[in-house]
Amino acid sequence: MGHGGNVIDELMTDHREVEELFGRIEALPSGAKDRKLCADQVTMELVRHSVAEEAYLYPAVREHVPGGDALADKELEDHAQAEQIMKDLEGCQADDPEFDRLVGMLMREIREHVADEEQNLFPRLRAVCPAEALDDLGDKVRRAKKTAPTRPHPAAPDQPPANKMLAPGVGMIDRMRDALTGRGKSD
Repeated sequence: MGHGGNVIDELMTDHREVEELFGRIEALPSGAKDRKLCADQVTMELVRHSVAEEAYLYPAVREHVPGGDALADKELEDHAQAEQIMKDLEGCQADDPEFDRLVGMLMREIREHVADEEQNLFPRLRAVCPAEALDDLGDKVRRAKKTAPTRPHPAAPDQPPANKMLAPGVGMIDRMRDALTGRGKSD
């Protein structure tokens, strides 16, 4: 992830990439080992995406969009639910009976969240936020994704300034763990 363009274009491209990973999971038979690989990849992408949204998108929504506090709070609730599902999924192998249930819950949660952002939040932000501010937010989101955690941390702060201070350190530890274990990489 890290594509260019304003914040909305960047995040919508992320949404398409996550949906592609969901499609790969759905195309594999239940219990297939590669389902776990895809689930790990989707978790890594979703966590980075969520951390960047929490650090930059939702504060901009609060600042620029009328009723933005309520919108941002709802999106943060969605993130918390998805992050808990991802945390539960982290401990499951593809042949675990719980795996399919959790993956299905995650897909439903994320698809509803994406639809809400793309049909409601993004158009509202685009209508009130200057183009140069959206471009600047796109740059900030891309930088944040590079250092963001790759594993779910449901207890971590989800609002500035604490999330912006802690995410890079936690992200470094997560990436080291991923490198050591091969998490998210195919054989």
